Amino acid sequence: MAKDATKNILLRLDPELAERLQTVASVEGRSVSDVAREAIAALVDQRRQDTRFSRLLEENLTRHEESLRRLRSDD
Repeated sequence: MAKDATKNILLRLDPELAERLQTVASVEGRSVSDVAREAIAALVDQRRQDTRFSRLLEENLTRHEESLRRLRSDD
């Protein structure tokens, strides 16, 4: 992804977790955003390899496809 092609999000953290995140960023000489991006990317990669998550995704897709079919139905 190009560096300027980013999306802003609002992330609410409890104060203790926010302080710990700030500490990690400070110790590593990085921004909080950079540390959070890295953690989120690692979580997404972990989920992509998780068979349970893949199964849940398939179940959700199936359920949504069925809902879409019902909405499109003339019955």
